[in-house]
Amino acid sequence: MRDRRGFTGAERAEIWDRIRAGESIPSIAASFDRFPSSIRAVIGPTGGVRPPERRRSDRHLSLPEREEISRGLAAKESMRTIAARLARDPSTISREVKRNGGPHHYRAATADRRADHRARRPKQGKLARCRKLRRLVEAKLERCWSPQQISRWLAVHYAQDPEMQVSHETIYLSLYVQGRGALRKELHQALRTGRATRRPKRQLPTGKGMIPNMVMISERPAEVEDRAVPGHWEGDLIMGSRKTSIGTLVERSTRFVMLMKLEKPTAEQVRTAMARKIRSLPTELKRSITWDRGKEMADHVRFTVATGVRIPVNPITSSDDSDRVGSEAA
Repeated sequence: MRDRRGFTGAERAEIWDRIRAGESIPSIAASFDRFPSSIRAVIGPTGGVRPPERRRSDRHLSLPEREEISRGLAAKESMRTIAARLARDPSTISREVKRNGGPHHYRAATADRRADHRARRPKQGKLARCRKLRRLVEAKLERCWSPQQISRWLAVHYAQDPEMQVSHETIYLSLYVQGRGALRKELHQALRTGRATRRPKRQLPTGKGMIPNMVMISERPAEVEDRAVPGHWEGDLIMGSRKTSIGTLVERSTRFVMLMKLEKPTAEQVRTAMARKIRSLPTELKRSITWDRGKEMADHVRFTVATGVRIPVNPITSSDDSDRVGSEAA
């Protein structure tokens, strides 16, 4: 039976720390004996952006002070007596008691919760304040411009008007964080990732997606490096903005390029399309193919058996880092 209680403040802080470190949501959920949906409920409302830690100013009454007020009221002490003991102005104590039910109904914990709720400030962002800027940003997003492109374009075209300039981070936050009310919610679909939640730039290794019997790039022939002998190829997978994909093969010596249209970027389709291309080449041009360590290379052993061409893989990159084709705005 999974634990269904709410997360404490310390647990929420730990979740955000682990998300930032690149740990996966299922892994975090398992350590708390929760469902992954409970972790998503923590990070979802802010779009994967860690909310700033709230701090109460020393000028405001604290919970211990409110408890002292409650004890003073129970002992029938005057407002001035309570204020003197707390080193506060009598009017501060009087207003605190009045706004929380009066002397007979004042409760410290309830008053503290109400004060915390009143202190929340849904600060209005720049995009929400400036209608002209907001409409311009929305129009650019609808044309599939990236937030970085929009920010740089605004800085050039409105160099003398700071109110018409906005950082790419502000645009991302307006798309990811619910409740900011600046940009239309559906515009996140115009981002090239299509995501409505921010993800960490790095991910901790999970062991999933590892390629069996992988041939390391260090094991490929030395002649590949100097590009003197033709027949050694470099392959890559290019992902489009609408889940389209194209495989590429570039001959290292002549820079001759062959393209492979793929219905889906699966290992089977990549193997089939690449084998078809390689079989059409003369024997002296079928020496080796270097590819990134992506999941599309899971069938590399079957490909080698069928064609006789080995596939050393680059151990650094993966298919998640494949080039994304998108419209680059001028």
